[in-house]
Amino acid sequence: MRESNSFSLTLERFFHIIMEYILKPAHAGRKELIVAKHTLSVLVNNHMGVLSRVSGLFSRRGFSIESLSSGTTENKKVARMTIVVDCDTIEFNQIKNQLAKLMDVVAIEEAKDDDSVMRELALIKIDCQSEKRSQIMEIVNIFRAHVVDVTNSSMILEITGDKSKVSALISMLDEFGIKEVIRTGVTAIARGESELKNALE
Repeated sequence: MRESNSFSLTLERFFHIIMEYILKPAHAGRKELIVAKHTLSVLVNNHMGVLSRVSGLFSRRGFSIESLSSGTTENKKVARMTIVVDCDTIEFNQIKNQLAKLMDVVAIEEAKDDDSVMRELALIKIDCQSEKRSQIMEIVNIFRAHVVDVTNSSMILEITGDKSKVSALISMLDEFGIKEVIRTGVTAIARGESELKNALE
């Protein structure tokens, strides 16, 4: 009788373990992936349609672009894109792999805060009545921004800096009445001797 009870308990424990495994969520036990901003510097052949192919890749794959800036380099045959994406590590690696498969992409490198200079330019048009101009100019001087256009009712400011600096100025000016904001998105370049074009040599 004792052996029979022992055998029953063993089977009961076995089925309990099996059911725990079956009902356990697929993500249980895994570390939650951290979503963060990643900045990519990408060299591409300077041909018509390359920008649309790169942006099309992101839309087809369901990746979200926070900002994308593009322009020619010291080599007129090559253009450089700076792409900022908000994703986890797995998605970021997928993005790099998919970009590398595009025919016109010749070099890809992640730009990191510690070893890169990152800047953004913004133009901000604000409501600017005469009685408020002195207050606005105090803020402009603190942020080392520049006035590039003034009328009787508005003022256009230009600021260059990292993303947090630009966002902080916009926040400070909000109480005066912002009419328009245009931001270029981040551009990045490696510090020191490192050059993205070295990947081509």
